[in-house]
Amino acid sequence: MAVHDDCKLKFLELKAKRTYRSIVFKIEEKQKQVIVEKVGEPTQSYEDFAASLPADECRYAVYDFDFVTAENCQKSRIFFIAWSPDTSRVRSKMIYASSKDRFKRELDGIQVELQATDPTEIGLDVIRSRAS
Repeated sequence: MAVHDDCKLKFLELKAKRTYRSIVFKIEEKQKQVIVEKVGEPTQSYEDFAASLPADECRYAVYDFDFVTAENCQKSRIFFIAWSPDTSRVRSKMIYASSKDRFKRELDGIQVELQATDPTEIGLDVIRSRAS
């Protein structure tokens, strides 16, 4: 599975310049490559991001999560989310599962990884608990 250069460029912009809040990646099965499907502006809320994931199709996503620690320090964590809803096609789930590790290696700087099959598994409370 090839990874389009745009994926790495956009991820670097999210990581280094904080140009985006999130990036959703999609596998183009015909071209056999991962592409950027959409990016979220820095002002995007987590709820907007979670709602932007398709209900019945797999995706990879990266989200830059800002939070405040118990010691009142402002921090952020970059989450990699492997979104694979139960209602998506079996073939699609297999393609995403088999290419996940290779794709993730292309994105240097992922701090937390989540695997999710329904929206409750990427709820804000889950993100908060995994961030700290």
